[in-house]
Amino acid sequence: MNNKIAQEPSEVLSENAFNINNLSETFKSLITTPELICQIFDMLPAPIEIFAPDGTSIYINRACMEMCGITEASLITGKYNLRTDPVCLEICGQEFIDRVFMGETCSFPDFPFPIQDLVDRGVILEKPWEAATMDLLMLPVWDKDKFVCVICFFTVKNMYRGRADIVKAQEYIRRYWLEEFDLDKIAQVANLSRRHFQRIFKEVTGIAPIDYYQNIKIEKLQEKLLDNSLSIEQSFSACGVDYRGKYSHYFKEKVGMTPSKYRKENLKTK
Repeated sequence: MNNKIAQEPSEVLSENAFNINNLSETFKSLITTPELICQIFDMLPAPIEIFAPDGTSIYINRACMEMCGITEASLITGKYNLRTDPVCLEICGQEFIDRVFMGETCSFPDFPFPIQDLVDRGVILEKPWEAATMDLLMLPVWDKDKFVCVICFFTVKNMYRGRADIVKAQEYIRRYWLEEFDLDKIAQVANLSRRHFQRIFKEVTGIAPIDYYQNIKIEKLQEKLLDNSLSIEQSFSACGVDYRGKYSHYFKEKVGMTPSKYRKENLKTK
């Protein structure tokens, strides 16, 4: 399995990990009050889950519960263990999980959140959405030399609702955006005829499949154009398209400016 581990290389733990000794005395007093910490986490809009060193879930904040449709935190906390969960181990790989619980700060991009697993385990009755991809940041917390816990921050990138067959197609397009657009193959993924798929896809998403594909290409181009180490031509090449081809026109049409102007306008603000 080719695991997508994309964290910065770990240095010394004291440099990468959060250490209570580096905090002001005022903030230390806050840290030692669990109720206040939970209150702060519950106010944050970002989904958060905290794991004990053995991998057991010990806290989920309100945003995480609302995102997943979980009614009671006790359905997760004390019952779920990330280190022994076969679903997450399959997605992330044993190496990634081991590194997290050895105290490394790690990130995992485009994590396909296993919402169906929550249904299968009886945590929720039905899926609040069909599928979602998220970026994970796994942050170890240390108190001197003692490994206290791992805080997991979820950043939602894409969330799909509606028909399961169309969601499969959307996920497929996003996963294989570097490949040439192939309507027949995408329709086959959705288990629909070409004509039926085009009609249903537009009804559900509001745009045609080709437009959805092009929008993703433009998103990726925008990301690459902000990489100063690449020329504009190289940015296009990294996205599988020719700078002198049709995508320069698509870019200007969808973004409202040329690729060169987009780069100039955005890089000067950084």
